[in-house]
Amino acid sequence: MQKRREHSHIIFLALTTGRDEQKRIALPKMNPSKVVICGAGFLGKHISRALITPAFPGSPTHQVQLASRNPQKTNSVSKESPGILEPSQIDITNESSLVPAFSNASLVVSLVGIMHGTSADFDRIQWEGAENVAKAAARAGARLIHVSAIGADKQSQIPYNRTKALGEEAVREVYRGKLEKDVVILRPSVVFGPEDDFFNRFSRLARVLPFLPVFGGGTSRFQPVYVRDIARAVEIIARNDPSINAIVGGKIIECGGPDIFTYKEIMQLVLKYSGRRRPIISLPFWMGKLQGTVMEQLPINLLTVTRAQVEQLKSDNVVNLLTPQSRVDAAFFPFDALIEQYAVPDKKISLRSVHEILSTYLA
Repeated sequence: MQKRREHSHIIFLALTTGRDEQKRIALPKMNPSKVVICGAGFLGKHISRALITPAFPGSPTHQVQLASRNPQKTNSVSKESPGILEPSQIDITNESSLVPAFSNASLVVSLVGIMHGTSADFDRIQWEGAENVAKAAARAGARLIHVSAIGADKQSQIPYNRTKALGEEAVREVYRGKLEKDVVILRPSVVFGPEDDFFNRFSRLARVLPFLPVFGGGTSRFQPVYVRDIARAVEIIARNDPSINAIVGGKIIECGGPDIFTYKEIMQLVLKYSGRRRPIISLPFWMGKLQGTVMEQLPINLLTVTRAQVEQLKSDNVVNLLTPQSRVDAAFFPFDALIEQYAVPDKKISLRSVHEILSTYLA
């Protein structure tokens, strides 16, 4: 495995993702970096925009290149700015296809993930694909931001959660030893913002259904995080500021917004900000599993729900609630502290709430 080189600052994103007593951030002087985003999905698009836009005067910006198994799907994003380069084709299930793409990279941001598929599909994409990205990044001498998910658990019977954890484990294994500080793992809760597939989906359901369903009383909890706050976190880490690298390198950052809502309260938010009136009806988990059994046999559509997704609703999807003394420990670094302390020098930036944002795109 190659030692990380001091070369031109090149960043790749892969999808399938003070020392401030004086409140100053020391930034390395370098030419604009090159970013390759594989897939350019919802989160990847916002990360690309954050990386080509100065966060504050004098902050580094980056050139972005989109990479995907189907790069033609990224054309609309690539036309947004001269800072976004021509897309290229890669396949995260084929490590050799990543090697030339990651050549001379200084940072890879891996957004490897799928929502639907067989257990083998989850293994291939979220576990083996994540490992392939990490190996190619390490061979290029690059740092890595690996985007996983809250709820990652290799003992879980849910393929999504299990393979997210196995992907994390594989990434850490690739970057073990001297390279362990060169990887950061982000674990978001549900991500919201224009074009999201969470609040927008429930809003569309409210248009076509006479009621909004929740399972098991709708008591499971979520901590929605704004997509631009995730993108901001990536931009902060991408600066390659030694003082920031020293505190987040090798850490897990669980990413949640400022508010926690139950599943039922999420539905109430959808109705409030979309201006619709619908009863919210709780259905038993067994009925959700029955629906999943049927819907899994059909093409993915607005009503699609899987048995695994229903099972996920039995658990909370919130940030690990660490005590003040343990918020910065051997394993974790707090997301809110990263944004508040490092987003903009001399200015405290707060996480955005759903109450600020939902009305801008659900109305």
